[in-house]
Amino acid sequence: MDETGSRVIVSSGNHCLVADSSGALHRCHPRSRRAPRPVCGDRVDWSADATAGWIDAIRPRTNLIERGDFRGRPRGLAANIDRIVVVIAPQPAPDALLIDRYIVLGEALRIPLLIWCHKQDLAPSTPTGAMHALRTRCEHQGIVLMTGSLLSDDGLAHLRTATRHEALILVGQSGVGKSSITQALIPTASRRIGEISATSGQGRHTTSATTWFERPDGGAVVDSPGVRTLRLDHLSASDVDAAYPEIAAATRRCRFNDCRHGHEPACAIRQGLQSGEIDAGQWQRWQRLREETGG
Repeated sequence: MDETGSRVIVSSGNHCLVADSSGALHRCHPRSRRAPRPVCGDRVDWSADATAGWIDAIRPRTNLIERGDFRGRPRGLAANIDRIVVVIAPQPAPDALLIDRYIVLGEALRIPLLIWCHKQDLAPSTPTGAMHALRTRCEHQGIVLMTGSLLSDDGLAHLRTATRHEALILVGQSGVGKSSITQALIPTASRRIGEISATSGQGRHTTSATTWFERPDGGAVVDSPGVRTLRLDHLSASDVDAAYPEIAAATRRCRFNDCRHGHEPACAIRQGLQSGEIDAGQWQRWQRLREETGG
């Protein structure tokens, strides 16, 4: 038996689950310990003999989302993603540093970003200062920002339309409603989870891994616990700069190339902070992520 260009639905340990053209799941293993490990979303060629299924080749990827492990080494999570959807909500209050991490990741991989402001039925009538700052930043950097609630059919319809036929990875804090959005976009998600558990033989362990769900209206949704806490050790300081264009441009206007942006004369960063051209919160987050990536 041979299947060409099938999709890896979940990859866990020494095996992965591959969906064939009909959607049926097959448990497959790499051909050897040294063979590249497929990740969720990979297109693969595979074959099966009397004992098991085997990954014969991984098709070229359009992109690969990785995160740094506790040693700072990159570990693959998902491949062939069309859009990162950052889900935020009035409660829990948005984590600005976590949002910035996703913006840096999207810029580094050239994956379009969409920020979905969920549970707007709970939002205050007057936008908070943090929300106003986020809207301003999205406008300046061309990041799509949408609002909605699962209580409103229009809100979900707008999200469907904006992402039609795209493979999405939903990211964000716990409690913002990512699972509810997945269930709304894919009503059969719960049944698919049961099929994955049965095929993997590992129960809930496998379903807590990064998982690919096909959307009935085209595209897919990827649920990944691995990006809930995202370290960027595997990226570079220049990747961070790309997500903060105004700050990066200001550093280039400083009189001294090695300016530490403290008391040095003609420091463009300090001038920008004083004039309000540079947001103080963004500046602090830029410094932290720069340090994390070795800048």
